[in-house]
Amino acid sequence: VVGFAPDEDGNPFFIFSGMSTHTQDILLNPKCSLTIAAKQFKGAADGRVNLMGQVKLVPKEEREALKGAYRNKHPDAFWVDFGDFNWFKMEIEKINFVGGFARAGSITPEEYKNAKPDPISAFGPHIAAHMNDDHMDATIGMIEGQVPGLNPTEAVITSVDSLGMYVKVTRSPADSEQTQTFKMRLPFPREAKDRKDVKDIIVEMTRAAAAASATAAEE
Repeated sequence: VVGFAPDEDGNPFFIFSGMSTHTQDILLNPKCSLTIAAKQFKGAADGRVNLMGQVKLVPKEEREALKGAYRNKHPDAFWVDFGDFNWFKMEIEKINFVGGFARAGSITPEEYKNAKPDPISAFGPHIAAHMNDDHMDATIGMIEGQVPGLNPTEAVITSVDSLGMYVKVTRSPADSEQTQTFKMRLPFPREAKDRKDVKDIIVEMTRAAAAASATAAEE
């Protein structure tokens, strides 16, 4: 487990003690990989990405510029000024990602470099926490609207982006005594542009699901 921060192109950089075993290993063989897991990672059903490449010492003239970016990511990293710590940066050569069961793939370093963060991801965790704490019944309703008869007993939003949400669903099938837990994608009907737009879309989806449920009950 190591701390890192990304540069402007998404290349991770690190600061390691000269006494650490991974420093010695990197100096002997710079080929390595870095696995970055989703904040809610608990197992194989959760997302992670694996960056592979070569980790090399950062030239002295470039190190000072990295300190600010590293401290923005790790405000308590007082060791960045220690003389026996060294700066390293990964030159990415290959990228694999896993979004969970049956959701895996790879992208090129060029595609990775040219990609931009999803605009909703900055506040997506706050939306997910609010929905999970106060409106899980609405999430369950939206899932029922997408997959009638699924009958979830719990629906925990794990991430929110501009195109939808990932939800960890728990259900107890009528024909089984075993509880099932899995992730599913809950897509938005249109791309969300900002935080207010996400709220409006969720309200629309909740109302549409409630209306569909009421119609089905009357039939």
